[in-house]
Amino acid sequence: MENIFLLIILIYSAIIHEYAHGWMADRLGDPTAKYAGRLTLNPLPHIDLFGSIIIPLLLFISKAGFIIGWAKPVPFNLYNLSDQKYGAAKVALAGPASNLILALLFGFLVRLMPLNNLTPLFSMIVYLNLLLMIFNLMPIPPLDGSRILAAFLPCRGQVFLAQLEPYGLIIILFFVYFIFGAVVLPILAFLFKIITTMNLFV
Repeated sequence: MENIFLLIILIYSAIIHEYAHGWMADRLGDPTAKYAGRLTLNPLPHIDLFGSIIIPLLLFISKAGFIIGWAKPVPFNLYNLSDQKYGAAKVALAGPASNLILALLFGFLVRLMPLNNLTPLFSMIVYLNLLLMIFNLMPIPPLDGSRILAAFLPCRGQVFLAQLEPYGLIIILFFVYFIFGAVVLPILAFLFKIITTMNLFV
């Protein structure tokens, strides 16, 4: 049952993440996501058959010990953005920012009601949204971090990141297996503790 809740939280947090990309793009003048029917919190348009259903289901059935999943990326047209220099970075940053907002909101509820029956569920929401935020901020194409980084690089650096994108999945798998535990988990644990236990909101 816990894995089912985890999967639901993960997928819906990913949907909010993608919605935030589309919302920011729309605010910057690009209605592509709106016209594609993706500027909605209805999960159905965001569901990716492979990433939202098949992979999580296989991991659940095989009792892999962890579950991952993702929603379909929200489309946007860079050339429609009013801010041509930093617009793509703003769109990219909106996704992780939405996860941070969710983590802060539910972290506040955890601290407000520490002995409530919903505390484990709220804590899981905080943890997974922090995980999504940190992971997506890694500067690995096509993760959001690479889009943000590209806006501050010279042309040569932007070209280099673009050349890496076809190998993005391989790089991400390498990162997850060999670097993730040493880099992401300590940051995740630190932020989780700050948000859920320290006097952050006073």
